[in-house]
Amino acid sequence: MASYYGGALRGNRTASGERFDPDAFTAAHRTLAFGTCLRVENLDNGRSVEVRINDRGPFVQGRIVDVSEAAARALDFIQRGVTRVKFFLCA
Repeated sequence: MASYYGGALRGNRTASGERFDPDAFTAAHRTLAFGTCLRVENLDNGRSVEVRINDRGPFVQGRIVDVSEAAARALDFIQRGVTRVKFFLCA
């Protein structure tokens, strides 16, 4: 499962030291190196986006990635807040 985080955190520092920008295509993962590019696919509608890891999380059981608000919009799961995903390292 994926979730997202958005505008309320704009400007806060991510674990990588960057300022969080909800309009950027970024994501949080517990173990992948900062700067890693992932292609995340929404299993409910087939939409996919590429995001760059710049933060740590999610820290909710059953969730594997937190994406930015922009990525969640592109994946079309803002209304639900969470969605089933799979992801791959970018080529």
